[in-house]
Amino acid sequence: MKRLSIEPVKRRLPEPVRRMARNLRALTRMELVKLPTRMTPTEDALRQLGEFVLRERYAELAPRTPAEINRHEVKVYSQNGEDGILLFLFSRLGPGTRRFVEFGFGDGSECNTANLSLNFGWGGLLMDGSADKAQLARGFYDRKLGPGAGAVRIEQAWITRDNINDLLRDFGVPRDLDLLSIDIDGNDYWVWKVIDAVEPRVLVIEYNSTFGCERAVTVPYDPRFRRREKHPSGYYFGASLRALVGLGREKGYRFVGCDSRGVNAFFVREPLAEQAGLSPVEPCAAFFPCVHWGRVHSSEEQRSLVGHLEVVEVPA
Repeated sequence: MKRLSIEPVKRRLPEPVRRMARNLRALTRMELVKLPTRMTPTEDALRQLGEFVLRERYAELAPRTPAEINRHEVKVYSQNGEDGILLFLFSRLGPGTRRFVEFGFGDGSECNTANLSLNFGWGGLLMDGSADKAQLARGFYDRKLGPGAGAVRIEQAWITRDNINDLLRDFGVPRDLDLLSIDIDGNDYWVWKVIDAVEPRVLVIEYNSTFGCERAVTVPYDPRFRRREKHPSGYYFGASLRALVGLGREKGYRFVGCDSRGVNAFFVREPLAEQAGLSPVEPCAAFFPCVHWGRVHSSEEQRSLVGHLEVVEVPA
């Protein structure tokens, strides 16, 4: 019987998948992990690989590799490849005090800080406007961390530019924060603009790819902004990537790239970025359209749906 070749299939796989397969083969040869005797579901296998990379190679792998953040994407608990990007950044910068704040975290099971708290002993504050989601998150971290769940404080709070600094101070967040993640589907630009209670070393913020990479625009500030109420498509919210890069520069942050699914932009405090060899990136060179939205409407269709709605031009 003729032996079938899998090479044509392998060539059609995305490069990140092929890279993970190579890593698994290398780990097997190095005898650093024991592979299960039976195949596990793909999601579990990728999670195991991601957790191994983040746990065992945290301090030694990334400093020797190129400063292109998309080369380091790994999804463990993040929505996309943010877990691996954060691994890369903190391996260059050092983990610091391992303190974070994230607001707009959903139910806590798929967010930018979960892997750090569940696998690396980080602690911090999670805030979300939904009481139901906050309760779900408490249950998730109780199950995952047991007696150590107190390291992750979970609060229900509707965040505005008028209350954000008071909330951070009231909840005892240290000024020298390691990571701040912002994803509130609306006033993201305006909230980041006023934050002065903390100075995170790394900041992650969602950008709206519908606005493209050329314009520096954001939605007008509305303290009660609700994304789906503003437009049922969900394409009208937040700020363009160029707007956030301009704001980051104003606040002393260097833009170092985006995740390849077109969701989050990553910033590092300027002096630290320089010391770590993290080069500045131009918005359009690092821009990715949102993959999920592209399956429903093209970028042009997205813009046509919300193009009549008001936006505010801001410094680029």
